Amino acid sequence: MKKEQIIEKWKKGLSKEVLAKIYRREYNQGIKVVRASVENRHKGRFITNYEALSYVEKIIYMYIKNER
Repeated sequence: MKKEQIIEKWKKGLSKEVLAKIYRREYNQGIKVVRASVENRHKGRFITNYEALSYVEKIIYMYIKNER
C-alpha cells in the first residue's frame, strides 16, 4: 500500500488501527511471495501489528504536518 493510498483511506474515515491491519496483511503477503522461491526462503521479515501501526502513524503525522 502506497503512502497516497493510506492518506486517501484515512481521509475517508478509516481508523489508524484498521489501516495498520490492512497494511500489515498486504506487506506480509508480499513477503510470502518472496519467500516462495528456494533461494529467498530466509529473506524478508514479517511485521507485527505494532510495527504496521507505527508506519501508518508516521505517514499520517507527516501529512498533517506538511498540510499546515
